[in-house]
Amino acid sequence: MKALIDPVLDLDRVRALLDGAGVAVDALRDPLEGDDVIAVVTWGTPVAEAELERLPGVRLVMTPSVGFDHLDVGAARRRGVWACHVPDYCVEEMADSTIALLLALVRGVVALDRDVRAGGWSADAAGPLRRVSATRLGVVGAGRIGRAVIARARALGFEVWASDPLAGDAAIADAGARPAALDELLGACHAVTLHVPLTGATAGLIGAAQLARMPRGAYLVNTARGALVDLDALVRALEDGRLGGAALDVLPVEPPTADHPAPRARNLIVTPHAAYASAEAEDELVRRVADAIRAVAAGDAPAGALTPGRGA
Repeated sequence: MKALIDPVLDLDRVRALLDGAGVAVDALRDPLEGDDVIAVVTWGTPVAEAELERLPGVRLVMTPSVGFDHLDVGAARRRGVWACHVPDYCVEEMADSTIALLLALVRGVVALDRDVRAGGWSADAAGPLRRVSATRLGVVGAGRIGRAVIARARALGFEVWASDPLAGDAAIADAGARPAALDELLGACHAVTLHVPLTGATAGLIGAAQLARMPRGAYLVNTARGALVDLDALVRALEDGRLGGAALDVLPVEPPTADHPAPRARNLIVTPHAAYASAEAEDELVRRVADAIRAVAAGDAPAGALTPGRGA
């Protein structure tokens, strides 16, 4: 039996954790195929019907991440394959990174640093700066990460609103935020941060119309998925001064290419999909991947399952 694993993970550590499980570990390859492959772990390589067709013995397709939009969950379900993600390994890191980016915008940290490095020395280089306690933050998505952001933001003194029809108003209120519909939140909040999965319903969630609803000078943070935001509309809103700033840890195309370069605009911060990262989160992630592979090799159900699968 063999597991194909994205080399974004430490394959030697996965091998050590799978010692005695009877599963060999190889780096993910293209094309995905093999009669002896029982597990595929992919960070971003899509796994859909065609790939599953070439993997007749596969029992597990897994992403070592919270988001799973690159896995065809429906195809896995039809074939009796476990589809899994790891929804909770980096909640603290994601929330901490979100708050770091938010504060960098509200207090102008990155823009001021860039100005000094370019030879300037002006407190006005980042534009108007906001007092945290006078800033209303809108959190879109009140799942694990969204609730962790709410807790941190409230501790810092932000007024927090949140929107999430799946979570419901009672859960949002219990988390310490004011429930609001998305349009109401966009129109009322000085800063907005996104924490929803990428689905057919959320793709392009924030476009030109939504950005136009936001107060002039507002900020947008996206550490969730790049395709939630219309990037061209965002750059226009930054360049014409409609938005005061934005911070993106995710882009529609990662890494950027010549055809899809990293965006550039005034008061725009871009980081390389690193909001999840820490030594502790990496340790947890490798262990969770190895546990899932060991489980399906033994005919058991893995944690983090999105679909039911078949046994050994």
